[in-house]
Amino acid sequence: MADHYRILGITKNASKSEIKDAFRKLAVQFHPDKHAQSSKSAKDAATLKFKQVSEAYKVLIDDRKRAAYNISRYSSGESSNFYNNNNSSYNAGYCRRGGSYYRPPPSSSSGANRFATNLDAVFRYMTTRSFLLHLAFAGILLGGTVVIDMSGEALWKMQNPGKSFEEAMKSIEKNRGKED
Repeated sequence: MADHYRILGITKNASKSEIKDAFRKLAVQFHPDKHAQSSKSAKDAATLKFKQVSEAYKVLIDDRKRAAYNISRYSSGESSNFYNNNNSSYNAGYCRRGGSYYRPPPSSSSGANRFATNLDAVFRYMTTRSFLLHLAFAGILLGGTVVIDMSGEALWKMQNPGKSFEEAMKSIEKNRGKED
């Protein structure tokens, strides 16, 4: 599979605006309508290049697809030789389910691989909408508890100026002792 970064002529850490600019420039250059009067071989070459540029743009502009693409390139041993090795397959080792990619657990995995797979699953879960909604709900509950606790203390101070709760409890215990 071709290197999407090289096709667009950008670096791995390019921003979305850099990706868009590179795509627009290359799309205009290789658009099939621009080569309508060219020879058949030139037209076919431009069409192929336009398809490659479009595919690279679709992958790199979408954050999830870009992350999966980068992970697949990293997992296939291309981290040190990222721009020179073009024989990895796109999304190697990843499967698509619904709208997201996942990596199935390896059949015979060592402890380190299992830990990495489990960690990957935890990170994927932590970025799901349901997890974030649950986290927000828990934050609201915790915040409400803190507010209620603080308001109770403020009410006590308003009703009993100059007297702490502990002092009041001691005087109640003292009065109970006198009654008995």
